[in-house]
Amino acid sequence: MSENCPLYFDLIVTIVNKGFAEEVVDAAKKAGAEGGTIINGRGTGIHENMKLFGIPIEPEKEIVLTIIDRTKSENVLIAIRNAVDLNKPGMGVAFVLEIEKTVGICHLLKD
Repeated sequence: MSENCPLYFDLIVTIVNKGFAEEVVDAAKKAGAEGGTIINGRGTGIHENMKLFGIPIEPEKEIVLTIIDRTKSENVLIAIRNAVDLNKPGMGVAFVLEIEKTVGICHLLKD
């Protein structure tokens, strides 16, 4: 098995309403990320209890996964927060997880 990348990475998970994922990716790129992975989902939180004509609406969500060099995580997280107003209720949430090991992204070492 090949060696792990010697850098330390974080995973920024951002969950936003459908249609906002591209803004998240664009903000992350401008702050130093190389891109992200967008996954479709649906919400079940307190802000998702909306109805249309008495029929519950299943709100669609987009989940953006961004692997980032740990030294850039804070700036990227702030850029994402500002780009999609994550401090406003119902706009979404973002959080950071430490990645213990990585393979397949050693191309990031070029910087």
